[in-house]
Amino acid sequence: MRISPRIAALGAAAAVAATLLAGPTASAAPAPASASVASVGWICYSALPSQADDTLDLIDQGGPFPYSQDGVVFQNREGVLPAHSSGYYHEYTVITPGSPTRGARRIITGQQTDEDYYTADHYASFRRVDFAC
Repeated sequence: MRISPRIAALGAAAAVAATLLAGPTASAAPAPASASVASVGWICYSALPSQADDTLDLIDQGGPFPYSQDGVVFQNREGVLPAHSSGYYHEYTVITPGSPTRGARRIITGQQTDEDYYTADHYASFRRVDFAC
């Protein structure tokens, strides 16, 4: 199982603070998911292109990344991923062989352990990476 440095960077204090701040509302029922969020599926880690594996390794190592845009905040403007505050998601390029540009493939990371999403179509659809298969 992969535990990335982005989780370690949050630190135990941040986790405790988040729990304390949640207070009594933590047991409240979650807001209903939108139709677009429900459309996020799963992809086996073993089914990812090899370049996605390379990108995940770079994320775990903290870089260096091939593009200056790697690691920037992903705004989730499309609303396909579950809604979170700004800064929750970050995006990284999955190199597309033969493409003269960054291409359309990305890994989007969330703040939870192993919360990584893959898109091959530049944010039109996402699949959460299942590291167990």
